[in-house]
Amino acid sequence: MKKQGFTLIELMVVVVIIGILAAVAVPKLFGMIAKSKASEVGPAAGTYVKLQDAYISETSDSIGNWKAIGYQMNNSSVFTYSGAENTVLLTAGMENAWVATSNVALNDCAKGKKWTLNVIANATTGGSAVYTAVIEDESNCRQLTPSFEKLTTKTSD
Repeated sequence: MKKQGFTLIELMVVVVIIGILAAVAVPKLFGMIAKSKASEVGPAAGTYVKLQDAYISETSDSIGNWKAIGYQMNNSSVFTYSGAENTVLLTAGMENAWVATSNVALNDCAKGKKWTLNVIANATTGGSAVYTAVIEDESNCRQLTPSFEKLTTKTSD
């Protein structure tokens, strides 16, 4: 009579392999989840940059607040958006013109961290601005949004 089945050693090897895969895959999965949550920052800031540049080119190099440029961003479960909604129009520059504050911890990036855009009008470029992107916790939050600091409409020289 021939017995069929797996030996105890074979089953233990399978369990060890599954354990190793789980130890590698689970942290990667949580990293991808955090990146997907943070991915809304780039397009939201990009929309702001495009609207601000259009406004600057139409209004003789003055920077507009959110209402003036027609920018609206609803808060999400991950980020609260704020910025220059009620400030006067400026010709020089604007600190914290666009700010995204995290409502949740995103892996090692703690709750309450900020992604900020500062704007300076640039009359020499003929209707555009220079944007300075600032990430509050660079070491842990920067890796979630690598393209955020590259936002610009300026062409390469």
